[in-house]
Amino acid sequence: MQKEIISMQDITQFKTRSEEFFPLEWYRKMLNNNPVYYHEGTDTWNVFRYDDVKMVLSNHEIFSSVGYRTTIGVGANNKEGSIPEKVNISSVDPPQHFKSRSLLSAAFTPRSLKSWEPRIQQIANKLVDDMVPGTIIDIVEDLAGLLPTMVMADLIGVPSKDSLQYKKWVDVLFQPYTKENQREIDKKKQQTAKEYFQYLYPLVVEKRSNPSDDIISDLLRVEIDGDRFTDDEIVRTTMLLLGAGVETTGHTLSSMFYSLLYDDQDLYGQLRNDLDLVPKAVEEMLRYRFNVGKRERFVKEDTDVLGVPMKKGDVVIAWMSAANMDERMFENPFKLDIHRKNNKKHLTFGNGPHFCLGAPLARLELNIALKTFLQKISRIEPIESFDLENNLMNSAPGQSLVHLPMKIYK
Repeated sequence: MQKEIISMQDITQFKTRSEEFFPLEWYRKMLNNNPVYYHEGTDTWNVFRYDDVKMVLSNHEIFSSVGYRTTIGVGANNKEGSIPEKVNISSVDPPQHFKSRSLLSAAFTPRSLKSWEPRIQQIANKLVDDMVPGTIIDIVEDLAGLLPTMVMADLIGVPSKDSLQYKKWVDVLFQPYTKENQREIDKKKQQTAKEYFQYLYPLVVEKRSNPSDDIISDLLRVEIDGDRFTDDEIVRTTMLLLGAGVETTGHTLSSMFYSLLYDDQDLYGQLRNDLDLVPKAVEEMLRYRFNVGKRERFVKEDTDVLGVPMKKGDVVIAWMSAANMDERMFENPFKLDIHRKNNKKHLTFGNGPHFCLGAPLARLELNIALKTFLQKISRIEPIESFDLENNLMNSAPGQSLVHLPMKIYK
């Protein structure tokens, strides 16, 4: 069953793409004036402060993941584009959630991450080496869009030569709906899901006979309480993993470079002079620059645990990116500070049972990408004619950059 899409625009009332890309003033206003806010038009409760958001995300006894509404529609409304029930980890509660998550976790073990690191490094080296110093590059097209796509294609076990095609599929499958274009987008998603399914199914069948060191082979091998994946389920599971691993990581990487160009132009030099600061910079960028992180939950029984009376079945939207700006947790939160001691406490990856399964992989990619770029490129400069408003598009994480030109120097 397709879930009803909750219109975020009705709640936020952003006037421009740029405002949605980095809604600091809206977060500040909601944190200070409406920390627990009922929006009548969408019939939703919205919470913004760190402790409240953390509670909504982690306390599944009060706030359930099971419901008929959602803040974002991904995948497609047909058989080929639907998430297999056994790995539908985002819409179930423990204990069922633990089994579903365990099936997927088999592909994301620490052993896997360690063996993947050289492969990710090789891809990052190639992409940065292809850049010509003294020229203008587009960091979205040349790195942020390609790296996560090539990495996920490689790790899943599909030919990386088709990376651009994977990116096109992901862009459609993870495109958000609006009230006006839901039918049109749904038609595109269904067609794209069929194309992806027809492409990948023969590869999965072939790997049953010839497994290798990749996620498809791991999923073919895994068994939990006698439960195994069918070929059909593996294809649809990789669609979920491919999208989740490409869209959000690419968004974060491009936003990170936007921050280096426009938030603090001295930061690039500091990082280049001390590469040990890169992990701290990545965490601060995840806190500060992941622009519209949110999750919906559903009230299981009448409660006033958030200080207002909520009824069974009420929808609660937890705004993680706003919580990352809560001065009760982060000192001077609206300032970019890579030396912040507690920046790793951000909620960008969620909290509790549904903490993002791909968080270690995303962190690894972001660290490798930034460090590799710093080692090979001495200086970057913004382009004077760049217009942010005309270089953004709707995506699963909110407004994402489609182009970000800059000049690079050896």
